[in-house]
Amino acid sequence: MEEVMEEVMEEVKEEVMEEVMEEVMEEMMFWSKTKDVVHDFTTKNKCYVTMEDTFVGSLLDGLTWCSKEGSKDTFTSGCPEWSDCDNNPVRSFWKTASASFAQAACGKVSVMLNGSIAAPFSPESMFASVEIKNLNPAKVQKLEVVLLTGNKISSCSSPSLKNLQRELPQGIAYGCKEVPESRIEECALQPDLPCGSCW
Repeated sequence: MEEVMEEVMEEVKEEVMEEVMEEVMEEMMFWSKTKDVVHDFTTKNKCYVTMEDTFVGSLLDGLTWCSKEGSKDTFTSGCPEWSDCDNNPVRSFWKTASASFAQAACGKVSVMLNGSIAAPFSPESMFASVEIKNLNPAKVQKLEVVLLTGNKISSCSSPSLKNLQRELPQGIAYGCKEVPESRIEECALQPDLPCGSCW
């Protein structure tokens, strides 16, 4: 069973890398605790792309699947939840796909974080535990944090974002902008705005 899972994850990695390298011309956007806002924005503003905007990511986003010992079938119910175990099939897929997406990043990349919580950069998040560790300083020049402010609890000078700066691979420049969530929503309604003008 483990061998099959490793083969599947290797195929996923190859698929994601191939798609990102060939098709993604937009700036890559990572996110944590901002899924609905970031996807509403990237769906309407074609300057940015998330892992879930790739072909493989869009097919599997929101789905749950697993197999059972002794069966060749794939099940969509009775599967472990995301946090039940570290190596469940869905979590393993997203870890592998997210690592591949980050490894393919180049130039300037952005991450949209939630400024309405005390720790926008959470060590347990996929961004902190997988993606940031896979950014390649030979290819990525800068990481721009877009900190969404609604109920402003965190700012660009928060301890959580200082931790992000420490975790960022050496050689990648860092920037942070506090942006009202309402501004992102306005920009999503104006897809003809030049890329980068929303923050």
